[in-house]
Formats: sequence, C-alpha cells, structure tokens
Amino acid sequence: MHNREPHEMDIVLVTGSSGLIGSEVCTYFAGIGHKVHGVDNNQRAVFFGPQGDTRWNQYRLQRELPCFEHHELDVRNRQGVIDLVGQLRPAIIVHAAAQPSHDRAAAIPFDDFDTNAVGTLNLLEAARQACPESPFIYLSTNKVYGDAPNRLRLAELETRWDYRKFIDALWETNQTLIRLGVLTPTQMVAVMKKEKGPLVSAAGLDPAKCVRRG
Repeated sequence: MHNREPHEMDIVLVTGSSGLIGSEVCTYFAGIGHKVHGVDNNQRAVFFGPQGDTRWNQYRLQRELPCFEHHELDVRNRQGVIDLVGQLRPAIIVHAAAQPSHDRAAAIPFDDFDTNAVGTLNLLEAARQACPESPFIYLSTNKVYGDAPNRLRLAELETRWDYRKFIDALWETNQTLIRLGVLTPTQMVAVMKKEKGPLVSAAGLDPAKCVRRG
C-alpha cells in the first residue's frame, strides 16, 4: 500500500492512544516490534466528566509496553502536532483521537468541530510536511455510517484502496459494446487498463473471460 514495508522498530504514531481503539492499536504495534508514540491529553474527561477519564489506560500502556512513549498533546494544537510529527517522522500514523458523541456534539459544536475536523487537518498537514510517504490511517466511528462501510466493494491498488463501482461501471459499459460488436474482449480489457490500469490489474480481468454474447 506504500513504497516500503514498515520494519521492526519503525515509529508508529497513534493519536487517541488512551482510548479504547487507540490503546489496542498501540498494543498491537508494540507487540510486533514497533516503537509506539501515543498522543493523548485525556480530553474524554473534559467531554464526559470523571467517568470518561482514561488516565488509567495511559498508565497501563506505559507500564506494560516497554516500547511505548506517551505525549501529552491536544490534536487541536497545530504547532505542537507539526513539531511532534516533524521530530518523529513516523513510518505509520494512526489517527484515533476524536470527540465521538453525537449528543455531546450538539452541546459543544465548536469543541467538536475543532477536535474532529481541525485536529485531523492538523495531523494531515503535519504528515504532508514531514513524512508524506507514510500511511495515514484514519479511524472513524460506526456512529457515522453504521455498518455500511463493511458492505463497500473495494479493490486494493498500489498506494490506496478504491471503489470497485468504477471498474464495475466500465465493465458493464464495455460488455454492452462487446454485445453490439463494437469491441472484442481483448480490446475491452485494453481500454479498461488504459482508463483504470491498476484497478483492472487488481480485479484480475482476463480477455478469455469476456465472452461475446447476443
């Protein structure tokens, strides 16, 4: 998915590292030999009160993961984020920091937008400046789309995932042209490779499988 595979002890930067998902990401990457830097400032305690406090999870990670380092940083702090990413130049960035509650969003719209939108922009710009080749993994919440993302048909390209609907649309169009005698199966695949080359390769299209019908 990117120009080089991550190596042992590569730096992985995880935001929202004290949260449910972020802490599991930290544990996973530390477990396979990476140096993990976590970004969290216990903002959940501000959003949700004492019941949202995640310091216990931060302390657990610091206690149990020798390769984990905590950074007390708010993702809304643009210069702080730029400075940290510039210093670390991580091989992978996993962005899990967020204000996750729809109910709270209605009550604190500016805090919600600044955390979720501006915080994400800060990280993206920091990555663009310091480590543009590093994968940036954004973890949203199922409250946004429910289970719909699990039903998306995707194809893996060299540097990203893309929607299969594009290849499907080209396929249907060109199948119609084959039925009309305008294209041969070989010509169809050639056209599709020209239009969406890597996606066609990922789909494994074969002229022999494109049968003229009608």
